[in-house]
Amino acid sequence: MTYSFQFRDVFAAWEFLLDGLVLTLELSLVTMVAGLVIGLAGAAGRVYGPAWIRRPIAVYVETIRNTPLIVQLFLIFFGLPSAGLKFDANTAAFIALSINLGAYSIEIIRAGLEAIPRSQIEAGQSLGLSGLQVFRHVIVFPALKLMYPALASQFVLLMLATSVVSQISAQDLFHMASIIQSRTFRDFEVYILVAAAYLALAMIFRLLFAGLYQLVFARR
Repeated sequence: MTYSFQFRDVFAAWEFLLDGLVLTLELSLVTMVAGLVIGLAGAAGRVYGPAWIRRPIAVYVETIRNTPLIVQLFLIFFGLPSAGLKFDANTAAFIALSINLGAYSIEIIRAGLEAIPRSQIEAGQSLGLSGLQVFRHVIVFPALKLMYPALASQFVLLMLATSVVSQISAQDLFHMASIIQSRTFRDFEVYILVAAAYLALAMIFRLLFAGLYQLVFARR
C-alpha cells in the first residue's frame, strides 16, 4: 500500500503552527532563566548553607527529580485550585517547568561548586577578597565553566519537554499541531512537521549554547 503525502492543508494552517512555536520559545526561554536562578540559589544554599536550609532543598530536589513532569503539571493546574490557587494554562506551564528545571539545575550546579578545590577558595581569601567576591570570581565562574555542557543539555531537554504542556491546553507547538491534525486528518504529515520543528529548535539551541560558551568561557 502506497501512502500519498499531502502537506497542502497542513501548510495552509501555518499561522497556528507559528503561534504555537512562539509560545514554545517563550516557555523555553523564560523557564531557562527562572530555572537557572533557582539552580544557583538552591545549589549555593545546599553547598554553603546551614542544615536547616540544606535539608528542605534536598527534599525539593529529590521530590521533583523522582516524579514525572506531567504529574507536577497536573498538580499545579488541576490540584492547586482546590486549595484556592488557580492559574491559567500558560502560567501553570511556566511554574511547573521552572520548578522542574530548577531541581535539575541545583544538582548540576552543586556538582560544579563542589568541584572547585578548597585551596583555590583559600587563595582568594588570602588575597583579601570578601566572601561575596570569592563566591563570584573564584567559585561561580570556574564552576559554571565546568557545569556548562550539562546545564546546556538540560536546557535543550527542557525545551523538548515543553510539549507536555499541551495536556493542559496550553497552546504550544504540539497543541496547535494537534488542532491541525483534528481538522485535516493528516496525522503523518502534521507530526513529521512537528518533529522537524523540534529537531530544528534543538539544533539551534545547541549552536547558540556552543557559541555562548566560546564567547564567555573559551576566550578567557
